[in-house]
Amino acid sequence: MSRRCELTGVGPMVGHNVSHSNIKTKRRFLPALSPATLQSEVLGQSFKLRITNAALRTLDFKGGLDAVIVKAKDENLSPRALKIKRQIKAKLAETAAA
Repeated sequence: MSRRCELTGVGPMVGHNVSHSNIKTKRRFLPALSPATLQSEVLGQSFKLRITNAALRTLDFKGGLDAVIVKAKDENLSPRALKIKRQIKAKLAETAAA
Protein backbone atom coordinates (compact mmCIF):
# COMPACT_ATOMS: atom_id res chain seq x y z
CA MET A 1 0.00 0.00 0.00
CA SER A 2 1.55 3.26 -1.10
CA ARG A 3 1.79 6.33 1.08
CA ARG A 4 -0.07 8.54 -1.38
CA CYS A 5 -3.40 10.36 -1.08
CA GLU A 6 -5.96 8.91 -3.50
CA LEU A 7 -7.60 12.29 -4.20
CA THR A 8 -4.80 14.86 -4.14
CA GLY A 9 -1.78 12.70 -5.02
CA VAL A 10 0.25 14.02 -2.07
CA GLY A 11 3.13 11.69 -1.23
CA PRO A 12 6.22 11.61 0.97
CA MET A 13 8.51 14.65 0.78
CA VAL A 14 12.19 14.97 1.63
CA GLY A 15 13.77 17.61 3.83
CA HIS A 16 16.28 18.16 6.61
CA ASN A 17 16.34 17.70 10.34
CA VAL A 18 18.26 20.74 11.58
CA SER A 19 19.98 20.39 14.95
CA HIS A 20 20.77 23.18 17.39
CA SER A 21 24.33 23.27 15.99
CA ASN A 22 22.82 23.63 12.46
CA ILE A 23 23.84 20.12 11.32
CA LYS A 24 21.45 18.95 8.61
CA THR A 25 20.46 15.32 8.17
CA LYS A 26 18.00 13.96 5.62
CA ARG A 27 14.51 12.97 6.69
CA ARG A 28 11.16 12.08 5.10
CA PHE A 29 7.93 13.95 5.75
CA LEU A 30 5.08 11.43 5.41
CA PRO A 31 1.54 12.64 4.65
CA ALA A 32 -1.09 12.28 7.37
CA LEU A 33 -3.19 9.60 5.67
CA SER A 34 -6.38 8.25 7.15
CA PRO A 35 -8.94 5.78 5.83
CA ALA A 36 -12.25 7.50 5.15
CA THR A 37 -15.61 6.24 3.96
CA LEU A 38 -17.03 8.87 1.61
CA GLN A 39 -20.59 9.06 0.33
CA SER A 40 -21.38 9.93 -3.29
CA GLU A 41 -24.77 11.60 -3.64
CA VAL A 42 -24.90 11.11 -7.42
CA LEU A 43 -24.18 7.37 -7.33
CA GLY A 44 -25.85 6.67 -3.99
CA GLN A 45 -22.83 4.62 -2.86
CA SER A 46 -20.12 4.90 -0.26
CA PHE A 47 -16.43 4.40 -1.07
CA LYS A 48 -13.47 3.67 1.20
CA LEU A 49 -10.49 5.82 0.24
CA ARG A 50 -7.16 6.55 1.92
CA ILE A 51 -6.85 10.34 1.91
CA THR A 52 -4.95 13.04 3.77
CA ASN A 53 -6.54 15.02 6.55
CA ALA A 54 -6.20 18.16 4.41
CA ALA A 55 -8.17 16.47 1.60
CA LEU A 56 -10.87 15.55 4.11
CA ARG A 57 -11.18 19.20 5.13
CA THR A 58 -11.31 20.18 1.43
CA LEU A 59 -14.16 17.71 0.88
CA ASP A 60 -16.14 19.37 3.67
CA PHE A 61 -15.44 22.84 2.29
CA LYS A 62 -16.16 22.13 -1.39
CA GLY A 63 -19.36 20.18 -0.80
CA GLY A 64 -18.58 16.48 -0.87
CA LEU A 65 -16.89 13.79 -2.90
CA ASP A 66 -18.73 14.44 -6.17
CA ALA A 67 -17.80 18.12 -6.40
CA VAL A 68 -14.12 17.51 -5.61
CA ILE A 69 -13.53 14.43 -7.74
CA VAL A 70 -15.13 15.86 -10.90
CA LYS A 71 -12.89 18.96 -10.78
CA ALA A 72 -9.71 17.05 -9.83
CA LYS A 73 -6.96 16.46 -12.41
CA ASP A 74 -6.67 12.87 -13.63
CA GLU A 75 -2.92 12.65 -12.95
CA ASN A 76 -3.47 13.33 -9.23
CA LEU A 77 -6.12 10.65 -8.76
CA SER A 78 -5.46 7.00 -7.99
CA PRO A 79 -6.81 4.33 -10.38
CA ARG A 80 -9.66 3.63 -7.95
CA ALA A 81 -10.57 7.32 -7.74
CA LEU A 82 -10.42 7.58 -11.57
CA LYS A 83 -12.93 4.76 -11.82
CA ILE A 84 -15.25 6.59 -9.41
CA LYS A 85 -14.81 9.80 -11.42
CA ARG A 86 -15.79 8.05 -14.66
CA GLN A 87 -18.88 6.58 -12.98
CA ILE A 88 -19.94 9.99 -11.63
CA LYS A 89 -19.42 11.72 -15.00
CA ALA A 90 -21.43 9.00 -16.79
CA LYS A 91 -24.28 9.28 -14.29
CA LEU A 92 -24.30 13.10 -14.56
CA ALA A 93 -24.35 12.89 -18.39
CA GLU A 94 -27.16 10.34 -18.23
CA THR A 95 -29.31 12.55 -15.97
CA ALA A 96 -28.58 15.64 -18.10
CA ALA A 97 -29.67 13.83 -21.28
CA ALA A 98 -32.92 12.62 -19.72
